[in-house]
Amino acid sequence: MLNSVIKACGIQSISEAEAAIEAGVNTIGLLMGITHVAEDKITVERGKLIVQAVPEGIRTVMVTHLLDVEEIASIAEFTGVSAIQIHDDLPVEGLLELRKRLRGRELIKAVHVMSETAVVDAKALADYADALILDSRTKDRLGGTGLTHDWNVSRRIVESVGVPVILAGGLNPENVESAIKLVKPAGIDANSGLEHLDGSKSSKKIRQFAVAGHALLES
Repeated sequence: MLNSVIKACGIQSISEAEAAIEAGVNTIGLLMGITHVAEDKITVERGKLIVQAVPEGIRTVMVTHLLDVEEIASIAEFTGVSAIQIHDDLPVEGLLELRKRLRGRELIKAVHVMSETAVVDAKALADYADALILDSRTKDRLGGTGLTHDWNVSRRIVESVGVPVILAGGLNPENVESAIKLVKPAGIDANSGLEHLDGSKSSKKIRQFAVAGHALLES
């Protein structure tokens, strides 16, 4: 179900969501429950309004840094998202408890590719999520860094785990084709690489990103 994911993350409004979907993405990411730096975080109330406005067939993902399972599940239920993306280091016990509360929602777990140890981390987490997402991070940011990581490590993860892998981290219309050809992920995800200088999403960049994704992921 999580194959051929083409995700625009950091959507902040209904108009941005509609423009991104029109440009060709099939998944939107909504940053709710954020504890690290993220300029495009939104309230759960706004997230709910966006989810309600999204047409059927488009995946809505709650991207969160929260580590409290009860709080995560409560926000997901309130907003009505179709998937939860855990972007911080929630332990396996927390993932297992969260799965019990998903009510049919997909669970995506982030793996930050900072070194070769990411392969070990990914293998350890793959049994507890419907998909993994590979991202870059800094001291202050768990995502939205605009930085790529070692795609050779990402490719090893794709080859080593039995669940779909979504590639993120510094992707943009200029490098996404090379990234897909090397890593061979099940999906792609971008945030800052799809933005204008003022931080708003660029329909042109999203369209270019989505065209490459549809052409290569579905071929």
